[in-house]
Amino acid sequence: MSAEIEVKGLYHNFGKKNVLDGIELMIEKGEIFGLLGPSGAGKTTLINILTGQLTSTGGSASIMGKEVSALKGNDFRQIGIMMDHFGLYERMNCYDNLKFYEMLDGKSDMQIVDVLKHVGLEGARKTNVSDLSKGMRNRLSLARVLLRCPKIMFLDEPTSGLDPATTESIHELILQEKKKGTTIFLTTHNMHEAEKLCDHIALLNEGKIVEYGAPEEICRRYNHQKKLLLHLTDGRNMELSHDAAVGKILAELFENGKVETIHSTEPNLETVFMELTGKGLDK
Repeated sequence: MSAEIEVKGLYHNFGKKNVLDGIELMIEKGEIFGLLGPSGAGKTTLINILTGQLTSTGGSASIMGKEVSALKGNDFRQIGIMMDHFGLYERMNCYDNLKFYEMLDGKSDMQIVDVLKHVGLEGARKTNVSDLSKGMRNRLSLARVLLRCPKIMFLDEPTSGLDPATTESIHELILQEKKKGTTIFLTTHNMHEAEKLCDHIALLNEGKIVEYGAPEEICRRYNHQKKLLLHLTDGRNMELSHDAAVGKILAELFENGKVETIHSTEPNLETVFMELTGKGLDK
């Protein structure tokens, strides 16, 4: 595996405000990487730097083995960006929005039809963007990214404010792209989304990465309680230490069919973030 995105000692200032402070990242080809943090943590700023929309104050960033500052037109055609309806034209319909980008990227009309079908907007192809729901807009934004068959996708809060069904459909589309070998850089403050989709995540707080790893590894790392929580068939709850001594107790309970549910006490990403920063991911 080779690094598709590499960031070394990156920092950025807006005036006297330090927005990014010494960011270090290495994202492998074909993985889904999640950057988690509350609003204002610096997530969008980092995407803007990695996609050449903003020049960093210091440090380095490379994409597909090239410094971002050295990327050319053909390089950018291999990168797809989805950022808060960026690039959607309100007075144009779904088809014509994609047709505009097709002219830039040299795609065919057939590919536009296929992509609209892929994101579930085939029936809305003649509907103006101004008449779309938020979920449909998000799917059209994702369709614009998919149209160019990118090697790398940057998705900035792709399911923010969406209902569960629409969120699930977008998750399925993202996972399909991963299967194709696409590298996906995802920003979110939704811990469930990160746990479901991401191979690795970084927790970003006030411009600094405070933790990094696979979601389940991070949660295990902060499992201070190490307890087993049981709900028994007679309605009682039982808490047991997570050690060898409880083996006989568990065996007896299971043999007698008394266990209805059993859980361990690993924290979720929200709890870990709160422990590290004193605040939640949605703040």
